[in-house]
Amino acid sequence: MKNKFPKDTEALLKWTWKEVQPFYQELRERDLNEGSVDAWLKDWSDLASHLDELYTRLFIATTQYTADAEIERRFNDFIESIQPNAKAAEQELKKKLLGSALQPRDFELPLRKMRTEAGLFRAENLPLITEEQKLAGEYNKIIGSITYRWNGEERTTPEMMPLLQEKERETREKAWKLIVAGRLAKREELLELWEKLMKVRLQMADQHGSADYRAYIWEQKFRFDYSPQDCKDFHRAIEEVVVPVAKRVLERHKSRLGLDHMRPWDTSVDPFGDNPLRPFTNSSELQEKTKNILERVDPEFSAYFASMIQHGLLDLEARKNKAPGAYSLGYAAVRQPFIFMSSAGTHEDALTLLHECGHAVHEFERAKIEYFQHRSENYLPAEFAEVASMGMELLAAPFLTCDQGGFYTEEEAARARIQQLEDIISFWPYMALVDAFQHWVFENPTQSIDGTLCEGKWVELWGRFMPGVDYDGLEDGKKTIWLRQAHIFTTPFYYIEYGMAQLGAAQVWANSIKDYRAAVQAYKKSLALGSRVGLPMLFETAGAKFAFDPATLKYSVDLMEKTIAELEARL
Repeated sequence: MKNKFPKDTEALLKWTWKEVQPFYQELRERDLNEGSVDAWLKDWSDLASHLDELYTRLFIATTQYTADAEIERRFNDFIESIQPNAKAAEQELKKKLLGSALQPRDFELPLRKMRTEAGLFRAENLPLITEEQKLAGEYNKIIGSITYRWNGEERTTPEMMPLLQEKERETREKAWKLIVAGRLAKREELLELWEKLMKVRLQMADQHGSADYRAYIWEQKFRFDYSPQDCKDFHRAIEEVVVPVAKRVLERHKSRLGLDHMRPWDTSVDPFGDNPLRPFTNSSELQEKTKNILERVDPEFSAYFASMIQHGLLDLEARKNKAPGAYSLGYAAVRQPFIFMSSAGTHEDALTLLHECGHAVHEFERAKIEYFQHRSENYLPAEFAEVASMGMELLAAPFLTCDQGGFYTEEEAARARIQQLEDIISFWPYMALVDAFQHWVFENPTQSIDGTLCEGKWVELWGRFMPGVDYDGLEDGKKTIWLRQAHIFTTPFYYIEYGMAQLGAAQVWANSIKDYRAAVQAYKKSLALGSRVGLPMLFETAGAKFAFDPATLKYSVDLMEKTIAELEARL
């Protein structure tokens, strides 16, 4: 390529459309034929990688420092000036390749995705995409700004969560009510934001000519292998198979805690042991022990993580004005991942880091693939990307003890593993609730644009999927839980992926019980495929079925209940 890419990160971050445009112009004007297509694709791949990394670095900064006006300005400059022009230029390159009728090797699936993207593209939607991203950033800013006074100290939401695990019930109740009060204080602001987001999304679908926003997003997410009805069938399978088991989990907790009623502040406390699990005291200890555990899973995974520590690719500490949640995103040009989370010393934090390490390992394995279109997070099926993360959590479970370099005594590890498996069982109904809620939202947009009506539907679905907890007198707390679920605001219809992937990961885990090394190798092999094959083949390579029927679900849930009983016997 005649034009030269930036030599380092600082130079990349100074890119404007003036610097980017010549790369697209050269690719657009270059002859494309059987002999040149590989080199043309390689140069396009390199350009897309650099532009993707620029966006990722700017986005990450907005989540690290939500109140920093300069960071917000730089991100907005990108999404207002570079991104719309780049999307239009990308559209031209896709049309050029598709119009050539060339069939590059291993490019059948990327070509199908390009055809879908080309069909979705509307120039009039580019300003709406920018607006949607700004509003999503506003959500992070609102949520990230919530703080609480606890014993004279200012705390963030992640720093409040460990209080919900304390043995003293009055402490848990006080903390839960304080967290809800913080959310209620932002309720009106969040409902106003919701209405704006709905209008933007509905307009995008309308301008594209889709039947509705769900049909539009289905294409955008390349959901070739399942339908909205398949999702609803999965909801029903969860309702039939998992909800009764989740209710039994709550009943056991209630009995062990000696309670008449399970209240919302009772759901996170460990019924075993006198104190909640506190596996580490600082991020250095968290990193070191995580590295040790990964060494036991696969030495190469540990080496990947060590390189992330060495290159400063982790931001793990909680602080004010840091966005909620956790993620791992890839820097596509340098082919390295970055992990973001807010740790508070809990077992959930240790598990979250292992989860994100699964994504990071996936990034490292995909980094070996030549073309961006084969390794890009944009083309990677999220339904399988989460198998990488959830699978890592379960594969790491046997190595949580101190004698393996991990966090716990044998008894603590048993408690941690019980909690992990019970959380998976409890998660499937919550996942079904979130996904069913989003289907209702976009099937009934004239109602759901009103956030107060969304609250009513949320409560109705809560009753269907989440029985067993007494919210009497706490209705405001229940009906506003959806406001804390960032996916609903920032990445609509991204949640079913977690449920599907959890079922895939459970099958990987079941395989590991029979033959651990073979299961890890199958898992690793599947991660290296990137997006060169579809979901059924990705699952099959990992040793799982891409299926969500009651029988497949029951096999995994039964194994979890059996394992929980075995672990409880040790206590």
